[in-house]
Amino acid sequence: MQHDVERLDLPDADVTFYPRFFSIQESDHLLEELNRTTQWRQETIEANDASIPLPRLTAWYGDPDRTYTYSGITMQPQPWTETLIEIKARIEGVSPIAFNSVLMNLYRDGRDAVGWHSDDEPELGRDPVIGSVSFGGTRTFRLRPKSKRAGPGVEVELTHGSYLLMQGSTQRFYKHQVPRTEAVVEPRINLTFRRIG
Repeated sequence: MQHDVERLDLPDADVTFYPRFFSIQESDHLLEELNRTTQWRQETIEANDASIPLPRLTAWYGDPDRTYTYSGITMQPQPWTETLIEIKARIEGVSPIAFNSVLMNLYRDGRDAVGWHSDDEPELGRDPVIGSVSFGGTRTFRLRPKSKRAGPGVEVELTHGSYLLMQGSTQRFYKHQVPRTEAVVEPRINLTFRRIG
């Protein structure tokens, strides 16, 4: 299957964007299945002697024993669902590795967001491959270099059924975020596939 594809022009990064990787019909069906089958959790982080709820819901699925820790949160994998296996198989057709886990985020509205960060936890290895699939409302994804001398970053509109593939040295040299928005947006489910260990 042929896909529209865009390579982001960023030094020290390897980012490929497929704005319509899944068709509208497929995306609608997969979004419905993910809404029906995902066991979402409201995680909290500890800051200034207080427990602060993350501004989104999360879930962690994957192969047995693929534990993942970020921001002081340790997640034990739930077993793969048929829907996640279907999505994983599709994106692996254009990805350099087989993924063994996925972090899922549910952005319920424009107030849900994720701040600047890199997916560079030790268990992901030196140059992690991150495969990011989006279903639902369109949200802005920002990438910026960690060094201010490296120039400006970029913005990508993550549309319903899109696939963003980050690999190479991207996580070493860049941070990314999905900022809050005042706009009225539909709920969005994001799946960031990765390989642990």
